[in-house]
Amino acid sequence: MWNPDMYHGWGKTRRYFEGWYVKVVDAREEHAMAIIPGMAFEADGASHAFIQVLDGVRCTSKYIEFEPTDFQPSPHDFALTLGQNFFSATRVRLALPGLSGELHFSGLEPWPKMLGAPGIMGWYSFVPFMECYHGIVSLDHQINGRLQVLGEEVDFSGGKGYMEKDWGQSFPHSWFWMQTNHFDAEGQVSLTASVAKIPWLGSHFIGYIVGFLYGGRLYRFATYTGASMLADIQGQEVQLAFRDRRYRIVITAHKVEGGELISPILGEMRGKVVESMQSTVHVEFYDRENLVFSGTGRNAGLEVAGPVQELLTRKWRR
Repeated sequence: MWNPDMYHGWGKTRRYFEGWYVKVVDAREEHAMAIIPGMAFEADGASHAFIQVLDGVRCTSKYIEFEPTDFQPSPHDFALTLGQNFFSATRVRLALPGLSGELHFSGLEPWPKMLGAPGIMGWYSFVPFMECYHGIVSLDHQINGRLQVLGEEVDFSGGKGYMEKDWGQSFPHSWFWMQTNHFDAEGQVSLTASVAKIPWLGSHFIGYIVGFLYGGRLYRFATYTGASMLADIQGQEVQLAFRDRRYRIVITAHKVEGGELISPILGEMRGKVVESMQSTVHVEFYDRENLVFSGTGRNAGLEVAGPVQELLTRKWRR
């Protein structure tokens, strides 16, 4: 539990999935991709490994299956061999049809571990019956290396990356998710935010987690921190706001065309979700009533999935 990045599926054989989300954007911001390796176990025990590739510029995706024996995770940390491909927090090697090469990552910004909170989920990390667990490997880091993308050599050196992971049985019934670390501002600025309907002891609650990296500090707004939330959607615009006793963040995300990803339902990879990687996310961050940051993030990943009306609230709620 104190190492969310590594593989958690030891001994799992049914109704289980695990996957890592590796986002890479080149320095010119002409290429944006997400590479997602993972493992899935269905209810009857059938299993397979996979790599999904989302091309955020072309808005295309592909799902490549592997034999379960091709999936070779390290028992000590996040290091995964999948066929001829390799994934870790600091390096990715790809040997896929239309996508090959090696990238190195440096200057990682992991979600900090705190007393009683091994990762982004806070104390919920210790609850044994959660439908889905979530982890952040790095909020922002630098890329060095090249990939062959559909026969074109693309230099990703000087670009930016982001990496997270999920594991459990299923994705939520409905959710918003957004992420960007491409702001026109000095220093590192990164945002990740999610709102979802979470099953809980025969009922459910609306859970939310926001991490805003700014000025060398990570500001957290979450269900477990006691923050409050507003949520609305108007056409192609998602509007979220979160506040605690001192800070407030207002987020406006604009949806654009995306590609279709496969998502887990009780370990079976048969769900579908559209993710755009060319959305924009405008952020305003307040210290009490003083606006201390205002900017628009580019190359934003954005998912609006399921009956999201059940997530909305125009009154502050916890």
